[in-house]
Amino acid sequence: MSNEKALIPVERIENSILLIRNERVILDADLAFLYGVTTKVLVQAVKRNLDRFPPDFMFRLSREEFASLRSQFVTSKPKSGRGGRRYPPYAFTEEGVAMLSSVLNSPRAIKVNVEIMRAFVRLRKILASHVELARKLEVLEKKYDSQFKVVFEAIRRLMAPKEPPNRKIGFQLKEKRAAYSARG
Repeated sequence: MSNEKALIPVERIENSILLIRNERVILDADLAFLYGVTTKVLVQAVKRNLDRFPPDFMFRLSREEFASLRSQFVTSKPKSGRGGRRYPPYAFTEEGVAMLSSVLNSPRAIKVNVEIMRAFVRLRKILASHVELARKLEVLEKKYDSQFKVVFEAIRRLMAPKEPPNRKIGFQLKEKRAAYSARG
């Protein structure tokens, strides 16, 4: 990454990435904030270029998804009963966000897009490292299971009652008799 200061804090971008329909997405309102435009301007630009946004680049949340999302973030309606969103938001996948840079062609949009793409890449690397870590842990568990099996078998042998040694009592008596008769 270059030495220039980021336009948007990395944490702000990363916190905007949500998992919806098993896709990592950013909602239109979050993107509008990042790009420094209103949600209405962003959505209008997208609608003028709908052919650039197939369903795997952008989709609209269902009313149920939107309601669920609202309840997760505990958003409230103003007392007047007006304001806020009346329609479910659009969700943009990584490819959709990349396409937005061609639709919103301002210098800020280009810089923000670069930062968003870097955030998606970091997220992919983190997820990949978790998968690799889980795989390594599984290998270690298998390795240590066999080692612990040996330890448990050794512990069981130590815990097993010992068999009394075979002492030849008669032999000891014969030795003692021979010793007594030699003395006397």
